[in-house]
Amino acid sequence: MRRPSARPNQPSPPFNALAARRLRAALGMGPEEVAYGMRASFGLPYITPDLVVAWERGIAGPSSQELTALAGVLWCTPGELIGRPRTLREHRISRGLAPEDVARGVGLELLAYQRMEENDAWRGTDRQSIALAGLLDLDLADFIAVTGREARLADLLRSAVTTRWQGYVRPVTRTVPLDRGLLEATLAELHRDYQGQTVATLSWGGGTADDGDPGRDFLDRIVDHFWTTVRRHSE
Repeated sequence: MRRPSARPNQPSPPFNALAARRLRAALGMGPEEVAYGMRASFGLPYITPDLVVAWERGIAGPSSQELTALAGVLWCTPGELIGRPRTLREHRISRGLAPEDVARGVGLELLAYQRMEENDAWRGTDRQSIALAGLLDLDLADFIAVTGREARLADLLRSAVTTRWQGYVRPVTRTVPLDRGLLEATLAELHRDYQGQTVATLSWGGGTADDGDPGRDFLDRIVDHFWTTVRRHSE
């Protein structure tokens, strides 16, 4: 039996193939037993051992429904089979929640919530956003990403490290509610790190700043560097 076609705008969630393979092995199960369990217990008659193997090799990825069923067969949570969730939908799946659960928990009509999830654009009020963070157990970094502020944060951080970081303390604070002293220490360190990489590249290669891969890589991953530095200064 053929696998049903995926719904439009419903990509497969990020899948940790290695974790799935390790969990199956720890249970002493073969791919055929996993496939049988998904067919018999979760009503997915098209699941075959070959499909399970394809998931574990990273050739294909399970849909949300398949991921939930696979977690049930492997006696784990869906979150244990998902790579680090980034989108609203991925966080919901990692918590094993249905769209109805989230919509009810934050006080939204189901269709309104589903549109936000499918468009990856959270439009809830402050009260609903706080409820969402609690329901999905989001830390601040995840909350910024899920509520659509990460692109704005990245733009501000790139400007801060390539110019005078002091002028970006207030704009970044409006995007990320952090203590001013913590934010100043973080931006100052990021600025030093970026400028140090740029100067080193110029000294070694005799080229221009735009030619320096370390500087470009740093800017590409500026949000990750930001949260890493925030956590270090918070300890």
